[in-house]
Amino acid sequence: MTEPPTPLIRVSSIPFPDAYQLPAKPSSPGPSQDAYRQTTFVLGKDLNLFEEGMNLQLKIVQDAAHSRFRKHPYAALMGLWSRTFSALSDSCTLAMTGSYGSCAPLVRSACEFVAAQHGLYSAEMELFIEWLASNFMPSEKYKAFEFGLGRYFSGETLADDEKLRRVYRPASELGRPSFGATTLLIGPESNNRRLALSFADSSFHIGWAELTLGWLLALCERQLAVAVHAKGIFPIHDDAHAAYRAFAEKTGQALSRSDRCYVEEIEEGQYKRYLAHNVRRAAGAAPKKILL
Repeated sequence: MTEPPTPLIRVSSIPFPDAYQLPAKPSSPGPSQDAYRQTTFVLGKDLNLFEEGMNLQLKIVQDAAHSRFRKHPYAALMGLWSRTFSALSDSCTLAMTGSYGSCAPLVRSACEFVAAQHGLYSAEMELFIEWLASNFMPSEKYKAFEFGLGRYFSGETLADDEKLRRVYRPASELGRPSFGATTLLIGPESNNRRLALSFADSSFHIGWAELTLGWLLALCERQLAVAVHAKGIFPIHDDAHAAYRAFAEKTGQALSRSDRCYVEEIEEGQYKRYLAHNVRRAAGAAPKKILL
């Protein structure tokens, strides 16, 4: 087997935040501010757990910040990890201010970033090394500096990881311009008598808030799982392993609540469909199921 070329480029120190804090309340009164207030009141436990998971990620990043860990595989995972962290953070901000329809594309991207990290670490790191060795040089033809796109997608991980798949598939469908997905997100009160659509609405919807925060918790756990098992790339100490196991257990308990909104993938004939459970706008409203 031919060994991949060794890149000569060094990996610089990577800056990172000292801590993650939940988004601040919007300054302007209106539906977004009300959505923020209701989300923090009704789903405070989910938010606190998400904040815990995000800070645990930063703790592992901090432990790996020493120069002796800054090798090329470290750079491969850290770049994707950074994009995951930002996607999760941005999605939380959007969910807390009632912009639920904008969350699904970010969640889908975060799933792909997490899967790519696992795919690279477990079997395909040489693809990154080869890309690194053959780029970062001037392009005479275009008078530009060559980065090279370096296309990579770990579909195998997305298919094999059940926890990741349960988020990726429904988030992907809800993030696309499908008629049913669009109507469900911006007109959930629609029925066979009327289309009750809204435009740029940011009113609180407990079902969408529960669904999105559940996805974010699941992805935070999956990101941590990738990091703590990347032996030889990140220095994972016993306390980090213990903190991850505790977080994973609490996340499992939060996501297994029978009354929370979630989406189940079902098969009908030759097609995959999605059944949304416990859909309701207000905490005291009667839950319903919606089939996509």
